[in-house]
Amino acid sequence: MSALTVGHDPEQSWDDLVRFWEEMERPEGSKVEIIEGIITASPSPAYRHNMIAERIHRRLYSVIPEDWGVYQTLAIAVPSRMGMLIPDLVVVPVQERTDADSHIPAALAELVVEVTSRSNARHDRVTKPAAYATAGIPLYLLVDRWASGGPTATLYGEPKGDVYQVLAEAKFGEAVKLPAPFDLSLDTSEFPAE
Repeated sequence: MSALTVGHDPEQSWDDLVRFWEEMERPEGSKVEIIEGIITASPSPAYRHNMIAERIHRRLYSVIPEDWGVYQTLAIAVPSRMGMLIPDLVVVPVQERTDADSHIPAALAELVVEVTSRSNARHDRVTKPAAYATAGIPLYLLVDRWASGGPTATLYGEPKGDVYQVLAEAKFGEAVKLPAPFDLSLDTSEFPAE
């Protein structure tokens, strides 16, 4: 199943768009994001997609500080890119207070992880990294089961503007190393390739 997009008035303000996103009825089991000002509903991820996210989630909890969390459904706002994005995983220091219950500013994130789905891989490869880099998120891990050269895990960092540098890349079966503050070697042989 592919993503469904909902148009909006280009003159609509960020606050109006967020309010609409917060109040809209969501199709059950879907993930609803704002990507470049367009509200997008994607079906819930497949089992193998979730297996990869779960493996990474488990490994991250072994290395993060007690006052950080790993979240699977937390929306992060990037107003400058007209984005309300829900990464497969986001690592963020626990916040006592936020301005909104529905999301946090993306700049609070230390790491975001996206696992590509066949139907929306372009967003994970192009659109979302540009937004994450713009927000200054230090690390972005893309687990791309559908990469043209075969399944890979690519770690991006050193954001400048809307561009990341490639810090590490691993074919499935190899390890990809996350630097400090994580100091974690992820064994991608645990990830289902199909």
